[in-house]
Amino acid sequence: MRFCKAFIIFLLPITVSATSASAREIVLNAVGDIMMAGSGVSVYKKLGYDYPFAATKAELQRGDIAVGNLESPVARGGRAFTEKRYHYRSAPQAAAALREAGFSVVTLANNHMMDFGPSALAETRRHLENSGIACTGAGQSLAAARQPAVVQVSGRKIAFLAYSFTYPDTFYATVNRPGTAPGLARYFREDIARAREMADYVVVSFHWGEENATRPKTYQVSAAHRAIDAGADLVLGHHPHVLQGIERYKNGVIFYSLGNFAFGTASRSARTSVIARIHLENGLKSVELVPLNVLNRDVHYQPKVLTGKEGKVVIDQLARLSGRWNTTITTVEGRYLVRLDDATRLAKR
Repeated sequence: MRFCKAFIIFLLPITVSATSASAREIVLNAVGDIMMAGSGVSVYKKLGYDYPFAATKAELQRGDIAVGNLESPVARGGRAFTEKRYHYRSAPQAAAALREAGFSVVTLANNHMMDFGPSALAETRRHLENSGIACTGAGQSLAAARQPAVVQVSGRKIAFLAYSFTYPDTFYATVNRPGTAPGLARYFREDIARAREMADYVVVSFHWGEENATRPKTYQVSAAHRAIDAGADLVLGHHPHVLQGIERYKNGVIFYSLGNFAFGTASRSARTSVIARIHLENGLKSVELVPLNVLNRDVHYQPKVLTGKEGKVVIDQLARLSGRWNTTITTVEGRYLVRLDDATRLAKR
């Protein structure tokens, strides 16, 4: 079965067998930015494209679905867009490595997906579908870029949508131009409402904000609230490369930035991240955080799970960043859980 093509044209859902969850509960693992190019290429070529996920694979597979933002085309072809300083392109082997690590969905709406033009985007989608990975957020037209990827688990459907707020705006798809889905409220509100009618859960990825900023901009908060008001259950933020706070808003949860995950640059700012493990059962049941070290000079381009005092430092940092929304992170038997049993849970959409 061809996955991305099926989603864009026919909206046929992937069926994922539930391995770690009950027939009713769905476990979703969400991570930050993924980019297997840049300064990490020599490591990937030497140690293999599975190498970046070796230390986190077990955590990624403790669930039914893993989703992340794919921050570059996966292609051999295309022509570099030279009007920006950085342009990235990952080798085709990256697609199979993502699937082997446990990813079943990736989002494509970001400021690097069109770095090598429309042909590299088309090739990316082919490699993903050949590897059995669903995708959303970029396509051969605006309509295609706005279509959801739908995954089915235990008879439940989860719809994923993705939008970019980042430049260059020439990367945005139009009626007749390939590209990414632009983060316009009139688009994502309409798409979320439509997805809500055909899916049990809706997850929205926004590529937004300022790089290395730990505090979201006003427009991020506004867009996230609008998305949940329109029917989204989860908002996953990407692009800042560092962690931003978590907000419990009405019946949804917003991760303003999940930071980096497996990202092939030597950045000294991108130090820590988390895997957000979301349990879904008649709505949001629980949210667990798995702290990570993503500083490549320490982990050599292979994110590592942090435990003990080192893990607690990351969680304490994230708790401080989330304090403006009165978000509480508790420790229960060694697990870090976001409190969901507050007054906002009872709020109506």
